[in-house]
Amino acid sequence: MPTKRQILETLKLTELQDLASTFELFVGDRRVRDQLIDAAGISHRVSLAQILGEYPRERLKEICRELGLDDHGKEKAAIVARILGREPEQGSLKLSVSEPTKPPSEKPREAAPPAKPPKSPQTPKRSSSGEPAGDLGFEAKLWQAADKLRNNMDAAEYKHVVLGLIFLKYISDSFEELHEKLLAGEGDYAGADPEDADEYKAENVFWVPKEARWAHLQASAKLPAIGKVVDDAMVAIERDNPKLKGVLPKDYARPALDKHRLGELIDLIGTIGLGSAQNRSKDILGRVYEYFLTQFASAEGKNGGQFYTPRGVVRVLVEMLAPYKGRVYDPACGSGGMFVQSEKFVEEHGGRIGDLSIFGQESNATTRRLALMNLALRHIEADFGPEHADTFRRDLHKDLKAQFVLANPPFNDSDWHRVDDDVRWQYGLPPKGNANFAWVQHFIHHLAPDGYAGFVLANGSMSSNQSGEGEIRRAIIEADLVDCMVAMPGQLFYSTQIPVCLWFLTRNKSDGKRRDRRKETLFIDARKMGTLIDRVHRELSDDDIRKIAATYHAWRGDKGSGAYVDIAGFCKSATTAEIASHGHVLTPGRYVGAEEVEADAEPFEEKMARLVSELNAQFAESAKLEQAIKANLRGLGYGG
Repeated sequence: MPTKRQILETLKLTELQDLASTFELFVGDRRVRDQLIDAAGISHRVSLAQILGEYPRERLKEICRELGLDDHGKEKAAIVARILGREPEQGSLKLSVSEPTKPPSEKPREAAPPAKPPKSPQTPKRSSSGEPAGDLGFEAKLWQAADKLRNNMDAAEYKHVVLGLIFLKYISDSFEELHEKLLAGEGDYAGADPEDADEYKAENVFWVPKEARWAHLQASAKLPAIGKVVDDAMVAIERDNPKLKGVLPKDYARPALDKHRLGELIDLIGTIGLGSAQNRSKDILGRVYEYFLTQFASAEGKNGGQFYTPRGVVRVLVEMLAPYKGRVYDPACGSGGMFVQSEKFVEEHGGRIGDLSIFGQESNATTRRLALMNLALRHIEADFGPEHADTFRRDLHKDLKAQFVLANPPFNDSDWHRVDDDVRWQYGLPPKGNANFAWVQHFIHHLAPDGYAGFVLANGSMSSNQSGEGEIRRAIIEADLVDCMVAMPGQLFYSTQIPVCLWFLTRNKSDGKRRDRRKETLFIDARKMGTLIDRVHRELSDDDIRKIAATYHAWRGDKGSGAYVDIAGFCKSATTAEIASHGHVLTPGRYVGAEEVEADAEPFEEKMARLVSELNAQFAESAKLEQAIKANLRGLGYGG
């Protein structure tokens, strides 16, 4: 039997838009199919029987075929019942939706004030299958509700308000789950004291003092002093958990923050279970946190790139580098997405989380706190140095040699601090007006002898010859450090619409683990990949990411990766001599060539005759339509 979402996915964009209008659904962007499907999927007002009953029989049969169902029959009611997976009952299936079903007192969604969530915590709503409603895009629903409560607050400010509360709810949920086991005192917990902080630390659970527990916050949500209650909770958690010292936001009591809306936000977040074992296994928190980071990056536009690298870009870097074991370093770590994806990669491939050591640095103090929270809620240990610091002014990990460097540094940064005799400038002095090759040389400096680096840069880094950049690039190429270059599609980032490229460097192309690749570089042109999710943003699919990574692993000679072949228009293995013949330019389009076009079997003379015949027929039809329009105008008293 098809699920509600599967049925919705068969609908055309215009049908989904009509559905959203009919049932007055709140949708962030009605041009995006997934947002429309998510909104309809989680709405209890949307009746599939009513929706399908409006469609003509032939459209219903099309839907049957798309779902792999038998499309026979003349009665619409029977076809609708088949799609819904039930037999039609006499008089039970209405085939009209002239008015959406809703309570008499309900107002249109857009016109209504923000809905007030329940005053006490509730368990997440579940689908008919018993799974949490998170499987139906609950992140989007939560974001829409939270964004309504933002009112006129700047997104850059609001993200710390929301993400701090989400973090607090998570650790409180985890605490309460263990607290209940200790109270029960059964099995291994017999005789345990539920108010002993050491019991929680032993289980790798943050200790939450009474004044910071979510139930206390929820009970105070409607009080005028709720801001101070939250600040006191954050202070108490930092006091009792040294790992979190200086990490949590503690300015909820400031006058500029609307306390009524803060209370509503607490009620809203209280409706979602985050820290229980079941929700941890589904990474509910990770989904919420990452989705909110994405939406805040979009809301902040250009400034969003300072703390967030799109997940698809991070996944390409991680899947290609495959960081199973060793030291991972990101000197411009933002909110820590590179580290989170690296840990996920290890988990998904059967490795051990403890085999990775995380090192990071971030120059923005508030962004650094986001990263520390992002990692703390996943219990990922990391060394971010004692404080925030500019990587060029003060390298917090001077002696670090990492097996993996993953980074998305600021693009074309002209406001950076250069010391001319810096030990990192081994391949040339980077220009003061652009930090691109300062970052590249910083990454190389921190690479271990067996290390790999993967990082994002603006496309200009592949070809620029300004201010000595071309000479630095030539020196890096001649040192045989460039392993792979990937040209990415445009519109991937929230901070810029310019297309970017991925660089992959290694100190050792003949390590004995893979084939000898000395004096060779792989070029991949991925500019045609990805799908537009709205007018200005593109996302890479899982298949896109797999194709890029698999091509690199096959070329590199990784065990079990299959044989590599050049594909015109997509990938090409080039020698250092070939790169030199192109002036040491690293743009993949120069090497991969044009995509092969399938030969047309129709002879040219026959094709031209056919096309001319079709064109003449269209001209004739056009003339008929012109005469008909003129005749109609004359009949109305217009025209000669």
